[in-house]
Amino acid sequence: MSAIADDNTRPDRDALLKDIAKYVCEYQADGEEANLTAYHCLLDSVACGLMALDFPECVKLLGPVVEGADMPGRGGRVFGTSHELEPVQAAFNTGALVRWLDFNDTWLAAEWGHPSDNLGAILPLADYLARSRGVEMTVGDVLKAMIKAHEVQGVLALENSFNRVGLDHVLLVRVASTAVVAQMLGLSEDQVADAVSHAWVDGGALRTYRHAPNTGSRKSWAAGDATSRAVRLALMVERGEMGYPGALTASGWGFQDVLFKGQEVNLARPLESYVMENILFKISFPAEFHAQTAVECAIQLHDQVAGRLDEVESVILHTQESGVRIISKDGPLHNPADRDHCLQYMVAIGLIFGELEASHYEDKVAADPRIDALREKMEVYEDERYSVDYMDADKRSIANAIQVKFKDGTTTDKVEVEYPIGHRRRRDEGIPVLLAKFDRAVKAHYSEEQAAKILEMCGDFEQLKNVPVTEFLAQLSVAK
Repeated sequence: MSAIADDNTRPDRDALLKDIAKYVCEYQADGEEANLTAYHCLLDSVACGLMALDFPECVKLLGPVVEGADMPGRGGRVFGTSHELEPVQAAFNTGALVRWLDFNDTWLAAEWGHPSDNLGAILPLADYLARSRGVEMTVGDVLKAMIKAHEVQGVLALENSFNRVGLDHVLLVRVASTAVVAQMLGLSEDQVADAVSHAWVDGGALRTYRHAPNTGSRKSWAAGDATSRAVRLALMVERGEMGYPGALTASGWGFQDVLFKGQEVNLARPLESYVMENILFKISFPAEFHAQTAVECAIQLHDQVAGRLDEVESVILHTQESGVRIISKDGPLHNPADRDHCLQYMVAIGLIFGELEASHYEDKVAADPRIDALREKMEVYEDERYSVDYMDADKRSIANAIQVKFKDGTTTDKVEVEYPIGHRRRRDEGIPVLLAKFDRAVKAHYSEEQAAKILEMCGDFEQLKNVPVTEFLAQLSVAK
């Protein structure tokens, strides 16, 4: 009989950990297009958060973990509010605000996600570092950190489908945010890799809260939770906590074997600024991104259909495979989070009202019997060409098409939209709409005087990137 013992030889650090750490520590992120896009992403994310402050279900989660745990004069400020918090909870607050309405940017590949979620970690930490440690941070520094976080999350998403093993995409928010905030804290490349190893060892949240029949409001704060955890992990490593070199590849115990069915987690392309340059903005509609073009189609058909709802026999929807798998659902919808992840509901709103706003997901609107009556007449099909073009790196289309058939045998035209207004291919058309979204959100939330100062500060890219983060957040804060 031979003795059995595990080999306790410490492995070399996983290549993925080293690649991510090397990138965030060495890459300069100076590209003009990437930085200009990051500027627009910052304004868009702030707009999303300001609009979220109109919803009590979001506001009730904000503030310190327990009453009185504030850091006035030293903490990371949460834009749109009076909160000044230690950086872990400030990250939760900011991340929850940005994501609450499902209106911030999107990345679609084998995995999905919203890379601007990482702003939850980046922005308040930058403020905290400047206020409590004297580290000079400008908005330009925030933009460069955003580029890097977008890249780590987005490139990991290109070929690694965590959703197919039941894990939520906020795993990648935690990984990307951990890497970037560790670098912001001034940690060495080895320490950054150690911090990122913890992000993988944490495992991943289940997608339970995003899918029927359990869809719920956790999907609106899950990214905030991921960014807060990222800041916590980086701060622990700053204090000397060890890392785990085989976090992904350890036989039997690493992330790949335990949670990824033995598949290798890989980087499909070099880490540069590809993701920020190609990011998808949700400009017109607060809706799950696979439905954005479907809503555009529905609004185009509104004038032909709204006056004939009783005459509709069927509504034929053609979408991508991901759209079928994520957001096509029948039966009762239980809450706003359920409705903004239902393709049929969003299309019905567009056909009936000719628009889609966050308020359309609330119970008062959902009680309109015309919505469910129209949903029951919808048929959803995958168009294989849409699925192929969705994965094509040169296209990244998110196509949908709608045709309405009436009881008298007549039909509308089949309306097709392949690229949403927030797509890189429609930047010239989309950016003015994005800036108008920011303008509306600022004017709706702040006094006339404060709104004017914010819009002046943010109105010029070259000017804003040189503004200290402390001044930026001072302008965006409100008095108690």
